[in-house]
Amino acid sequence: MTSAVVVGSGPNGLAAATVLARAGVEVTVYEADVELGGGARSGASLVPGLIQDHCSAVHPMAAASDYIASWRLEERGVHWARAPLDAAHPFDDGDAALLSQSIDETASRLGRDGSTWRGMFGAPSRSFTALTEDIFQPLLRMPRHPLLLARFGAVAGLPPTWTGQAFRTEKARALFTGVAAHAINRIDVPLVGGIGAGIITAGHAVGWPVVAGGTGVLTDAIIGGLRELGVRFETGVRVRDLRALARHDIAMLDVHPHEAARLLADRMPSRSLSAYRRFRPGPAAFKVDFAVDGPIPWPHPDVARAGTVHLGGRASEIAATEGEIARGRMPERPFVLVGQQFVADPTRAAGDIKPVYAYAHVPAGYTGDATAAIIAQIERFAPGFRERIVATGVVTATEMAQRNPNFVGGDILTGAKSPLQFLLGPRLSPFPYDTGVPGSYLCSAATPPGPGIHGMSGVNAARRALRWARAQ
Repeated sequence: MTSAVVVGSGPNGLAAATVLARAGVEVTVYEADVELGGGARSGASLVPGLIQDHCSAVHPMAAASDYIASWRLEERGVHWARAPLDAAHPFDDGDAALLSQSIDETASRLGRDGSTWRGMFGAPSRSFTALTEDIFQPLLRMPRHPLLLARFGAVAGLPPTWTGQAFRTEKARALFTGVAAHAINRIDVPLVGGIGAGIITAGHAVGWPVVAGGTGVLTDAIIGGLRELGVRFETGVRVRDLRALARHDIAMLDVHPHEAARLLADRMPSRSLSAYRRFRPGPAAFKVDFAVDGPIPWPHPDVARAGTVHLGGRASEIAATEGEIARGRMPERPFVLVGQQFVADPTRAAGDIKPVYAYAHVPAGYTGDATAAIIAQIERFAPGFRERIVATGVVTATEMAQRNPNFVGGDILTGAKSPLQFLLGPRLSPFPYDTGVPGSYLCSAATPPGPGIHGMSGVNAARRALRWARAQ
């Protein structure tokens, strides 16, 4: 019987285990932490009764993933919850740009830029299921839907700063640029707009849902299903040598390329080893969890109806601050993403005390304290917020890296989303999951299609592993 080990139990490690186990492979998953799930976890936070996601919180790509759907999650007690608005982008004057699942509602609110927004995202969102057949796969291959991919690529491929110039109003420019900033990197270079364009398009197709009860509910359901398939889990095990593990034919590595290079150093071809070692981490995230007495006092009432809020001001300000962090400089007013998951899922709150999730984009390896900057940025757009804080919990960039080895220097996207790394992963190859060591495959978010709780890096890598195993 074919056997496999999976190193790392993040979403892609679990996806790889799923594909292999369903194919009849004997699978053991090894996790360095005592808790399974990587960045897709949640738990009690700050005040009894509050539920806070550890990292990944809003899941447009998961809701669009055939792999996630294959688990028939509702039968396992997993339910998507959606806020009335997907995202909001407030301005200093109290106004706000609003992103709705409905492209027509979004376009209507954008006034004279509404037709441009529809032109960019209408066709891809209406055909998003077909589009995922290409964007959830490595791009160095013949596309299944070339015209649709080309239309999407006309937005995703250009630097977001260029695409933003197609809009005539600051509302539309800032709304688009705020979503593009999810790449946590410079937004004046090609291809980094793929993340933003992808989640806008997915949002208009399926929304930006959260998991009722916390992201950990989704992870626990998948782990439970894997146990039913016979998958074994070993926690608290930091793998230092693959050959020290139980005999196996396949090794799936849901790890950072630097760690894969360490594990395979004496067997990897020199060019692959050099490429993995050169793989660059991106800028970092500095996270603060808040317990807040009542909702955040946004001046614009619709901002309180949004599951996600982007705080960065005008489009030009966002581009400047993202450029600063990419150059290793901490801006006075960083881009801050605020998660109001309780709007979609009131069970996360404890009466009037609401859990609020916020993180700032900071330079790679940032060792400072961005708490005051995050609070000040929220206060800038919601005066009176500071007085409503009941408790705070801080996770620094350094602690991000300590808690999850894939988050090198606090980089929660597992690698800088520079053009080549975003397109190709660690090395130039039509098979980005191959490490060069027979039977060993990289399946983390460092490989295409990249970050997002879709599991497709793990699915694609495991399918590649199965083809290899059947040819032996």
